[in-house]
Amino acid sequence: MFRLCLQQDIDAIYEIINDSARAYKGHIPDDRYHEPYMPMDQLLAEIADGVVFYGFEEDGRLVAVMGLQDKGPVTLIRHAYTRTEERGKGIGSRLLAHLLGMIAKPVLIGTWRDARWAIRFYEKHGFRLVSEEEKERLLREYWSIPERQVETSVVLADERYRRG
Repeated sequence: MFRLCLQQDIDAIYEIINDSARAYKGHIPDDRYHEPYMPMDQLLAEIADGVVFYGFEEDGRLVAVMGLQDKGPVTLIRHAYTRTEERGKGIGSRLLAHLLGMIAKPVLIGTWRDARWAIRFYEKHGFRLVSEEEKERLLREYWSIPERQVETSVVLADERYRRG
């Protein structure tokens, strides 16, 4: 079942993000990976900054989350993760499709350049990488991330954004 995540889901969101983000270890720059990948204070700061989490619940247990962040002319998909033991079941694809059906604006997604599996996932769903120049502009305009993360990330855009 797809649903809006509530305050009482914060521990499950934290657990899902940090469980799933272990896949980054050895793939993203060592200076950007740490455990927990997203400390609780950072998660709370993301929510305070407007990230609204949605999830997929199965048998009363949250198994996947994706955040939406309204940035005026675009919507960002942020922090999309599925529990490790639930991967490969199509849950992330279904959650993404559900959220895209709710969004009227162009959608952008940022991820690590070396997270090839994430890039392939989004490309399979119609997203395309933007140019390096466009990526840098978008990351600086819509995300609040360190410069090192700008250097080591990519941005993917949906068809609505590409049509402009």
